Amino acid sequence: MTPRRRPGERLVRSYVVTDGRSHPSRNTLDLVTLLIAADDLPLTGLSPEKRGLMELCRPGALSVAEVAGHLELPVSVTKVLIADLIDSGHIVTRAPIPSARPSDTRILQEVLDGLRARL
Repeated sequence: MTPRRRPGERLVRSYVVTDGRSHPSRNTLDLVTLLIAADDLPLTGLSPEKRGLMELCRPGALSVAEVAGHLELPVSVTKVLIADLIDSGHIVTRAPIPSARPSDTRILQEVLDGLRARL
């Protein structure tokens, strides 16, 4: 008896998608690293998963976690695909925009006092 396929279950195993590799060629990818697709390189010769990743990133920047969610792939597999696309020049990465640090209240008070003095 053939087991039934569950919804969302992939027909292709992860090791096939990554050509048997379990680690990316670079260890610089974080879950919040932003991915930007290059517009000038053709998608011919890319695997269906890599092509799908490129199509996701073409309209704008997406994080590694967002791409993994859209592709319904584990993050580790997605990082291997992304590293391959970075190596081929198809993807450029950017560090996420850092969150603003809380300002020093003393500096804010001096700015407020200066503005009040001018009025």
